Amino acid sequence: MAELLRDKHVAINTFRELRRLRPERQVEAAQLMVAMNRYTIGYARSLVAPTPEDLLTRPKKSKAQKGLSAEQIALMEEESAKLQRHFKLIEKDYGADHLDLVLAPGYVARLLANARVVGYLAQCHPEILAEFQKAREIQKAA
Repeated sequence: MAELLRDKHVAINTFRELRRLRPERQVEAAQLMVAMNRYTIGYARSLVAPTPEDLLTRPKKSKAQKGLSAEQIALMEEESAKLQRHFKLIEKDYGADHLDLVLAPGYVARLLANARVVGYLAQCHPEILAEFQKAREIQKAA
């Protein structure tokens, strides 16, 4: 955890909050903080709050006194787990998607530089040609 957050501006209270987690959950929380670029105590608390009891160093204090029922707490934990799984799936595909988005404008520009391709698209697929030209104009403006 400390390695992931070493060069980030993280408040001492944030580390205190993260120490409530077991080491494997600390690493997950630190990875989420880095991915979201959020290092606040509030964000750390939002990661600690839905953590299951078995991933905490100390058991949680009873939340019933704060107005949350056991069902509500269980629902929050379940939703948090779903969000983390969804986030991991998105994170896994991010690199490939980003590469595609970087390479696509160059490919479209090369297609539109070829007179034979432009002629074919104009004759057989004018709607695609129009979209490619819009994409090229947007890329030039950026």
